[in-house]
Amino acid sequence: MDLAYLPSPSTGVLHLGPVPLRAYAFCIILGVFVAVWLGNRRWVARGGDRGVIADVTIWAVPFGLVGGRLYHVITSPDAYFGEHGEPIRALYVWQGGLGIWGAIALGAVGAWIGCRRHRIPFPAYADAVAPGIALAQAIGRWGNWFNQELYGRPTTLPWGLEIDRAHRPSTMLDIATYHPTFLYESLWNIGIAALVLWAASRFPLGHGRTFALYVAAYTVGRFWTEYLRIDESHTFLGLRLNGWTSVVVFLGAITYLVVSARRHPDSEDGARTKDEAGNESAGEPRLDLAVKAGGGDARGEG
Repeated sequence: MDLAYLPSPSTGVLHLGPVPLRAYAFCIILGVFVAVWLGNRRWVARGGDRGVIADVTIWAVPFGLVGGRLYHVITSPDAYFGEHGEPIRALYVWQGGLGIWGAIALGAVGAWIGCRRHRIPFPAYADAVAPGIALAQAIGRWGNWFNQELYGRPTTLPWGLEIDRAHRPSTMLDIATYHPTFLYESLWNIGIAALVLWAASRFPLGHGRTFALYVAAYTVGRFWTEYLRIDESHTFLGLRLNGWTSVVVFLGAITYLVVSARRHPDSEDGARTKDEAGNESAGEPRLDLAVKAGGGDARGEG
């Protein structure tokens, strides 16, 4: 074993009397709070009502959790429905296993419902929370550290992650240190948040383009960390499923950025809202500012 390495926690659960406090769940909850806090600051800085981001997120988070779990179970069915699988474990979210692709996809459905209920433009909401989502992912990845899961290939680098024997692959029981892909992705996501905040203050990134930039940047990082991972995964043409998903989503995000920039070169969403009587009208003054939450307005990035 190398003298220099990153240790893994001895446990991912802290018992407060009979109540288990699971680090994985805590990381996710903390990430959500950070995303809402930053999203709210960006929204309010542009004239939006305080609290709206949290109200919409109440819809987005449950949908996202369900979507993330569904994606994980569907893409890794053997652990639950295979020969030695236990179907009931598909409900054990606290043990890890939330696919970001499913979480974002179904979470967006929940957010859309919330935006409709609060009469705010969905693209503006997505742009406002984009950097916060990146930070939430950065925090959430530390849950993998506590669970000693989703690490990469063996390595002798000084920052190699020591994995307990019980959590090592059956074919690598004598190898102690592996690439800490959770740390790589966490740092990458922090960089994405900084990139998105900077770009949104310099360029007209309304109409959902701030969110698209976040998605494109994330898929690049996810592709190379996915390449390092050794956990079981379906492969096609030598590439892991999540690698292919990263490629497809990246192309979709870039296409959206280009098409949206041509159709809407300004930073305004041009959204319409409904007044109390239900009549559709041009956005009210506060929404005229709020729809800029995706970028173009240099009055502070929160």
